[in-house]
Amino acid sequence: MRLLVLGGIRSGKSEAAEALVADSGRVRYVATARESTSDDAWTARIAAHKARRPETWVTEEAGSSPERLAELLTGAKAEDTILVDDLGNWLSAAYDSGGDWSSEAAINALADAVRSCGAGRLVLVGPEVGLGVLPATAAGRAFADASGLLNQRVAAACDGVALVVAGEVSWLRGGPSEATVAPVVAPAAEPAPAVVAEPFVFESKGAGSVLSTADGGDTLSFSTGMELPLPDESTAHEAAERLLTLRLNGAGLGGLVPIVRFAGGVQGRPDPRPFQQPRVLVLRGDRTGGFAAGDSADAADQRLDEVVEGTGTLAMLAATAGASVQAIDCPSAGPAELHDAIDDATVDSALTLGWRLADAAANEGVDVLVLGACGSGSDAAATAIVAVLTGAEPSALLGRVVDSTGFVDDAAWIRKIGAIRDARHRVRARSRDPHVMLSMLGGGDIAVATGIVLGAASRRLPLLIDGPVAIAAALVARDYGAQTRHWLLMPDHGDNPTVKLASDVLGAAPFLSLRLALGEGATALAALPLINTALTIAAATPLRTAAVETPPEGLSEQEHIEAEIQRVVADSPTAEMPYVKPSWED
Repeated sequence: MRLLVLGGIRSGKSEAAEALVADSGRVRYVATARESTSDDAWTARIAAHKARRPETWVTEEAGSSPERLAELLTGAKAEDTILVDDLGNWLSAAYDSGGDWSSEAAINALADAVRSCGAGRLVLVGPEVGLGVLPATAAGRAFADASGLLNQRVAAACDGVALVVAGEVSWLRGGPSEATVAPVVAPAAEPAPAVVAEPFVFESKGAGSVLSTADGGDTLSFSTGMELPLPDESTAHEAAERLLTLRLNGAGLGGLVPIVRFAGGVQGRPDPRPFQQPRVLVLRGDRTGGFAAGDSADAADQRLDEVVEGTGTLAMLAATAGASVQAIDCPSAGPAELHDAIDDATVDSALTLGWRLADAAANEGVDVLVLGACGSGSDAAATAIVAVLTGAEPSALLGRVVDSTGFVDDAAWIRKIGAIRDARHRVRARSRDPHVMLSMLGGGDIAVATGIVLGAASRRLPLLIDGPVAIAAALVARDYGAQTRHWLLMPDHGDNPTVKLASDVLGAAPFLSLRLALGEGATALAALPLINTALTIAAATPLRTAAVETPPEGLSEQEHIEAEIQRVVADSPTAEMPYVKPSWED
């Protein structure tokens, strides 16, 4: 857990930060202030801070060696609790030692250290200097600008950010226990008798761990209008602009520029790094009735077994991309053309599981999620949701049905379309509330996927999507919190009509057009090495160094420009070419 506590002078920010680690027996307190022999008031302030620290705390002095802070953070262990007070003193010392207040290198290096810190709990204190008047001196303005940039970079690397005013703590994002954007915890409801949900089973390849809702504690209650974080638009713009300064041999990254821009925003840095810890979440949720025509639970079992056993296309691509894989067996759904697919209690449980899967991934250091699906009838359920939310005709959205032998089954496609139309007619007078949509048409896998989208956005975790289940979940999640779509990246829509329409509605334009149809999640995994290649080029390519020429002495700038133009013309090969009289002038 990485937390940033901001506040003005005498706001109580240090006391608030100390309270966040008060329950830890041993705390490593990193003091960044430099003691002064000539300022008695400053010495007294430092003494007051020391007096508040319990005897069990260990103080690390970094005031005279600002570079030591990054070393302490990167070398921290999981059992460590670290409190850094404060970033303003560190910034002053870092720039005083470096001498260049226009450089962002020290700020970016510290943000990287915070992001990679392995401590069990890290709390950083920083001054919020942007609420006052603009400083009158150049040095004051430089410090205010650098401090604001430092706060942005470190906040992007933290799980929670608090602002302390007059001793009152307001969490802008996250928090010490539950994120403030998380929905309110409500007691688990009793399931309705209409549809009995099967237990969730969460299997991790190799680990043999099982997670079910019986062990998950209280169920979270989700509602519309959730306040979720947004990617850093300023760093996204900086990342795209920075590409123009790279010393490339060609014209640039072309269609891969949106990747760099997206990564710059979600990582909160103008030089985004390749994704090092991807995780694939594969959802299996079966259906009965017309939605499952041409598919079967046995075929879905086989697809899930391939994921768990490490065989098949998706597992092979995951291994190539260095991604961990987790398979989630979601509750089955009833025939949506006859009655609601799942009950309200199951929707709450599924959303909660999805939220906690994303939250657990972020806590384990995962830096990008890939959403996959392999349940029977999931394509029809996704088509039904997209058709209802967009008003599109189902027959124009549902792709061809391919059976387990690889042959196109047109009869199954007709049955699916009939079931989708019947379901849409059944719910025509019902609310389009996202919770109701998941209950009426979605099923367990789309509900879990929706919770994953919401949870990923709350933890500032990017999500790669490429199939109908993920795109339907993204549409529903948008109605819970509109910010979710900004954390989604679509490599390729696979020429799937449902995915194409929904991605257009969400504004999630794919950056590839390969028409890959490898199964949901596999297309994104196939594109992940290309994504990391683009980010590697953007981060590692040196910048161009423009030669700066000063005008010759005695010439104005305009005279120098005119002289330079004459020199270029004179040096041009065409300047010495003889005049050849054309034939028509004879």
